[in-house]
Order: sequence, then C-alpha cells, then structure tokens
Amino acid sequence: MTNDDLLLEISNMMEKKLDAKLNPLENSLQSVKDNVCQLKLFQEGVILPRLQNIESCYLDTYMRYQSGSEQIEAMQMDINIMKSVIQEHSGALKKRA
Repeated sequence: MTNDDLLLEISNMMEKKLDAKLNPLENSLQSVKDNVCQLKLFQEGVILPRLQNIESCYLDTYMRYQSGSEQIEAMQMDINIMKSVIQEHSGALKKRA
C-alpha cells in the first residue's frame, strides 16, 4: 500500500466516523427546529391572542378608572363649594335667629 492509499483509507475511516457522529447531531438539530416551529405556532395561535385580550381589558379598565378619577375630583370640588356655601348660609341663619 502506498502513502496515498493509506491516506485515502484513513480519510474514508474518518469520514465514516464523522458521519456516524453528525447524523445524531443533525437529527437533534431537526428536532430543535421542529420544537421551535411548534412554539412559534403556539405563541401565534394561543399566547398572542390571549395577551392582546388581557391588554385590551387592562386598557378599558384604565380608561374607566381615569374617567372615574376625574369625576371624583370634580365631585370633591363641588362638595367643597357646597360645604362653604352651607357654612355661610348657616352663619347667616344663626345671625337672624
């Protein structure tokens, strides 16, 4: 056997060993790709619609609370005015009595 024949034989043996090790890696990689694809589909079909629904509910609730807060502030101002007017009228009635 010549050196070239030996090198060719060694090359063939190394190629077989590498192929034997690469095939499981390729299978694992394909499995990971499949899992990522399933996760993307689940995220798109289930998680994102639910998240959008939650966001919508929170925004609606926030808007209601914001509106209610403004109403409460307006009512507080009205109550303060009414309180002042009632105190003035009460004082005026006491002076007349």
